[in-house]
Amino acid sequence: MSSSRGYLLPLLAGTLLLGGCSVREPEMLPAPVEGYNHTSAAINHFTVNGAGGPNLGPHTGGGSQVCCGALPRHWRPGLRAIVEWEKDPDPFGPVKRDRHGQLDPEDYKRHAANYTRHSATVDIAPYRNPGPLVVHFLPCNQVKVASAEVIPGYPGYPYNYPLNMEEPTACPQP
Repeated sequence: MSSSRGYLLPLLAGTLLLGGCSVREPEMLPAPVEGYNHTSAAINHFTVNGAGGPNLGPHTGGGSQVCCGALPRHWRPGLRAIVEWEKDPDPFGPVKRDRHGQLDPEDYKRHAANYTRHSATVDIAPYRNPGPLVVHFLPCNQVKVASAEVIPGYPGYPYNYPLNMEEPTACPQP
């Protein structure tokens, strides 16, 4: 009888320990941040829910990701993102340089005085499995955010806009 207790006690303890170690899937997952700029301005920097993204030249995007934002494992109605960005409306405007190629500080201040800062709270497009947090910068300071298993340009991606979108002469008032 005493020999069976010797085996039973470790077996019972092991079963209790294993039962208490069930692994749960995390609710939030890391998501790299990526951007597409469909405008003629430069996006000097941007954030999505506080996670930084790369700078974007006019009519460029993809290929460069910054780590990391976060997304729920499962999309739900009302899922939103806060996007903040700084825009240079004249990215090819002349800025004086000295003989060593360094920017002239006063001329740069003049150029940078035209930068504008924006913020928008937008819906995140529905997804089945989250991918990178992708921000699309559109004319008239509009933004769209997606997270998808496929990349822009492929079927199933929610926002397949051309990179070179026409800028309207006047933007609609919100």
